Amino acid sequence: MRVILKSEVRGLGRPGDVKDVADGFARNYLLPKGLAIEATGGELKHLAQERQAEKVKKDRAHGDAEELAKRLGGVTLVFKLKAGDQGKTFGSVTTKEIADALTKEARSPIDKTKITLHEPLKTLGVHTVEVRLAPDVRANVTVAIEPA
Repeated sequence: MRVILKSEVRGLGRPGDVKDVADGFARNYLLPKGLAIEATGGELKHLAQERQAEKVKKDRAHGDAEELAKRLGGVTLVFKLKAGDQGKTFGSVTTKEIADALTKEARSPIDKTKITLHEPLKTLGVHTVEVRLAPDVRANVTVAIEPA
């Protein structure tokens, strides 16, 4: 019997997968527990429409992320921190502060988890910070730390 999985079944597949399974397994386990539905012509068409809609949504999100990456590429954020004699600051610039500044600058919400800092920004000067907007879309933002 052909079924469309509605949720992940260990050893069988993920949601949306169309699988051929034994009739008894489908009738006695998958269908009663709501883990799958029978793959009829109408259900297969519905699944194809859902996949197409998901693809369009992903393409739109990817395009928006690329546009935002272009806007962020030229952004320079300036932070003022108290600093000692050797240029070492008292405190650091965190991903949350960078995300808040980018959100104001780009007028688009940016989550702090998307910002990659290899080490805390604790020294005066210009630093480059990577922002992951999508799995394959990244933008480099310049962060300048000046003495207060």
